[in-house]
Amino acid sequence: MILNSLQDSARIESLHPLFKTLFDYVKSHDLTKVAPGRITIDGERLYINVCDATLCDENTEKLEVHRKYIDVHFPLDNEEIVGWCDLKSITVDSEAPFDEANDFALYHESASTYFVAHPGDFYVMFPEDAHAPLCGEGALRKAIAKVLL
Repeated sequence: MILNSLQDSARIESLHPLFKTLFDYVKSHDLTKVAPGRITIDGERLYINVCDATLCDENTEKLEVHRKYIDVHFPLDNEEIVGWCDLKSITVDSEAPFDEANDFALYHESASTYFVAHPGDFYVMFPEDAHAPLCGEGALRKAIAKVLL
């Protein structure tokens, strides 16, 4: 898991061949002004989902995990509380078998750590990072990039 400021994204661009393309796109487009939906940058290898969400209480949000994609989250107009824990530390079974087509599983377990991401920040979730996004109060416009491993 990585939490950083978008202005410092160059520090991690070497971690994946598509990260620079992603950060350049996000920095050069105002995602607060686009319609919610998918923005395809490089086919199934790199795309962004822009969504408008209502934030939830930390105690009700489920942990999610992915296998094929790295998630890069960008809160755009409000702060977001995010739960995190190492996938290996989860002690319960997923609520359903891993959904290969949509690349996710959900777990009813509390995160071990919480952090706040602000507009101008980003956070990266790798497959070993179970995460519970969209916690807090109010509404949130955010972008979630999917970066193929």
